[in-house]
Amino acid sequence: MNGNNERVTMLHGAGGTVMHDLVKNHIVKHFKNIVKAEVPLQAMDDAAAIGDIVLKSDSHAVKPIFFPGGNIGHIAISGTVNDIAALGAEPYALACGVILEEGFKLSDFDKILASMQRMCIKAKVGIVTGDTKVIEKGALGGCVMNVSGIGRRTEATEKNLRIVRHFQDSFKSRWLLDSNLITGNKIILSGTLGEHGIAILSAQQGLKFGSKIESDVRPLNLLMQKLLGEVGGIVSIKDPTRGGLADCLNEFSEKSKTGILIHEDKIPIREDVNAACEMLGLDPLEIGNEGKIVIGVVEKKADQVLDLLRDTEDGKDATIIGEVTKDFEGVAMKTIIGGKRIVARPIGDPVPRIC
Repeated sequence: MNGNNERVTMLHGAGGTVMHDLVKNHIVKHFKNIVKAEVPLQAMDDAAAIGDIVLKSDSHAVKPIFFPGGNIGHIAISGTVNDIAALGAEPYALACGVILEEGFKLSDFDKILASMQRMCIKAKVGIVTGDTKVIEKGALGGCVMNVSGIGRRTEATEKNLRIVRHFQDSFKSRWLLDSNLITGNKIILSGTLGEHGIAILSAQQGLKFGSKIESDVRPLNLLMQKLLGEVGGIVSIKDPTRGGLADCLNEFSEKSKTGILIHEDKIPIREDVNAACEMLGLDPLEIGNEGKIVIGVVEKKADQVLDLLRDTEDGKDATIIGEVTKDFEGVAMKTIIGGKRIVARPIGDPVPRIC
């Protein structure tokens, strides 16, 4: 197909290979190297670092705006602070841009703002500036928003760095990058997969699964700082949002030029979520999450990180799901019956408008 005739599709915003190609081949090529950054745009990490400051901008067009367990306001705050924290920084100031559709109920807008306030209090961040626009009725679908934020290095960040370098003397980065993984690192998942994607899908399609499945959306920045400051040894953190765990691990593997082996019997998935995925023909590894993190950690610190996680509400279901290997490239899973299967990067998240 002639590239000049190609059009944007929903897959271009769904994580996975199509969205990554869009970012790399269209966006990055126009803006890379304009500003010197320690973690630049072309690194395609969760945020950027300039000096000791981390910067993130995150837009949200979730459908429906209100869903089981949350609304667009929950995602807007949580998504931004989690991406800042995933680089190892402490988020502390946010800017919010809102686009409202003519006719949108002000009572619903107040509900969204109240939920954003609660998330800010929980994450210990504040909205300090922003912008509001209104467009004609029927042109938007209610409300979309962007939340941008800045974060900074902390003593916990520095302590973690010292511990990592004690175990990995070749470790050069000051930040928790996708490319930091090396052979022998363990991979930890902070909790069960799939709740957010299934909650969104149930709201979009009016589906019932026999139990109440709610989104896992929440800010995890304080948990991440706790892990860095009280245990350390963490080399990478990523939240498995669009494209789910499969996309997250493949990004780790591709950027660090390593293989990752995970174990099917170690991956925590709720029975009702698994049943819903089987009924709909979905792979829970490819479904987006909004309240989980995937952690790469030096082997000798893995059990301590796991113990701390399991002692918290946000990490009570955490498990060590795998390890980094030099035996192959890409991501593979050892199945319950003892074989191995490739875990490929998905084309895109199977649930549209997930965030």
